[in-house]
Amino acid sequence: MKKSILALLILTVVTTLGCQLSSGQQLKKFDPKRKMSKAPAEWKKILTPNEYHIMVESGTEAPFQNAYHDNHQKGVYVSAATGEVLFTSDDKFDSGTGWPSFVKPVDSKKIEIVKDNSYGETRDEVIEKSTGLHLGHVFDDGPADRGGKRYCMNSGALKFIKK
Repeated sequence: MKKSILALLILTVVTTLGCQLSSGQQLKKFDPKRKMSKAPAEWKKILTPNEYHIMVESGTEAPFQNAYHDNHQKGVYVSAATGEVLFTSDDKFDSGTGWPSFVKPVDSKKIEIVKDNSYGETRDEVIEKSTGLHLGHVFDDGPADRGGKRYCMNSGALKFIKK
């Protein structure tokens, strides 16, 4: 019994650290080589400070303290920058990490997966293909019966449109 509890605790910590290193900590600074559809100064005029921090600076919001981690309404999640539909509530699941998690995007052509080597670890970063802006990360620990992926997104990179 003690081994099961310990294993569950370790899995929870590892999963949470996969999305964020510590509450509210920015993952990496803006990479000037990153190809974005607009210059950072232009995005700063369009996005809210939180959206800019997440999408341009590749920041991460605090777990369980964001708009959509516990949203169970039916609808779609669109890019905060472009309004493009990226995810749907039908593909959302409770990962227990404190961030909205999805098994897949609506259209895989609207996102791009790039290697993120920040902080001495390699992860798969999810960016909006048309803009080059950061959305979150994708991991291979999602529901096995639904493809095994967990798209761990930042609420601040998304807007929810209720059906």
